Amino acid sequence: MNVILVNGSPHEHGCTYTALSEVKNTLEQEGIGAEVFWIGIKPLAGCIACKKCVTLKKCVFTDRVNEFLEIAGNFDGYVFGTPVHWAAAGGAITSFMDRVFYAGMNSGNDIFYLESVN
Repeated sequence: MNVILVNGSPHEHGCTYTALSEVKNTLEQEGIGAEVFWIGIKPLAGCIACKKCVTLKKCVFTDRVNEFLEIAGNFDGYVFGTPVHWAAAGGAITSFMDRVFYAGMNSGNDIFYLESVN
């Protein structure tokens, strides 16, 4: 089993990273592979519902969203971390997640769907 931990902070090694590192260490102690993915500091636009992801099989914007979508299928679990500003998640992680899940759903790759187990 592998888990990816998404760091939605503009500070690559700040408090959110520290919290995610604790989760990562605990997962690894339990024999679960874990990797941290930083969304970076470049601006992330929100989804514009252009539906280009249906034909392109990725988001129309070339940024960390598509980089994440390329590797997301290699993981069994996802943990999203973000600083909290004014009682809500940061705008960058919100835009990131909106686009990741929308493009992931519309790409036809079923990255985030679990198969039912009987």
